[in-house]
Amino acid sequence: MSIFTIIMIILIAFLAGMGGILDEFQFHQPLVACTLIGMVSGQLEAGVILGGSLQMIALGWANIGAAVAPDAALASVASAIILVQSGMGVEGIGSSIAVAIPLAVAGLFLTMLARTLAVPMVHMMDKAAENAEFGKIQLWQVLAICMQGLRIAIPAAALLFIPAEIVQNFLQSMPAWLTDGMSIGGGMVVAVGYAMVINMMATREVWPFFAIGFCIAAISELTLMAIGAIGVAFALIYLQLYDRGAAANAGGVGNGNSGDPLGDILDDYE
Repeated sequence: MSIFTIIMIILIAFLAGMGGILDEFQFHQPLVACTLIGMVSGQLEAGVILGGSLQMIALGWANIGAAVAPDAALASVASAIILVQSGMGVEGIGSSIAVAIPLAVAGLFLTMLARTLAVPMVHMMDKAAENAEFGKIQLWQVLAICMQGLRIAIPAAALLFIPAEIVQNFLQSMPAWLTDGMSIGGGMVVAVGYAMVINMMATREVWPFFAIGFCIAAISELTLMAIGAIGVAFALIYLQLYDRGAAANAGGVGNGNSGDPLGDILDDYE
């Protein structure tokens, strides 16, 4: 692998780390990161296929409340590097995907470390804001974003100089108690995150939709497309109730005038 290729891969990893926080150019998405790494390394076809396969897995990864999703950026960059180093091309995609999942979970530690280090930066920005030092605010902002980029660029640079077999053997040698503990801990964090979201949005108008959503999600035959279609249908029904409630209020009919159809119905019922 040439020096130019190594530099380009590290640059892509740096952009992917920043993209995971900025969410603007989507460099952290598997389809984008793996495709770019495959392109600069001369294995575009394998990179596109690997990115598409990982993208289907990462569709369900989202930050909910305080729950942090697995690190899609590290999983994408690391698996693409391992695929490139293996030299197997399309045939090595299966093993690269298998390595990507534990790497994504392991990336949570780097994410937590980076966010912990960002806390004192926020305090420094607060002090700068009190003194109206806007240049320092911008400087700390740039440093915090660059730290997120280094969170992916440093492991990527290390993988470029470490044989892929060593990485795979290390991940496979992780004891069951560690992997199980990470899974249990991640599940607990997800539960806390959902609880925080519910606490912020819990109103009597939202609870019926919340309960219906849980019941619908339990039906295994429904796909994500079907659940999405049901959600759109509920939204249209809600808008129809809103229009009717607004027309009734304009005509002097009904007691509610809050702008929320379910709230007005409940108020009238009481």
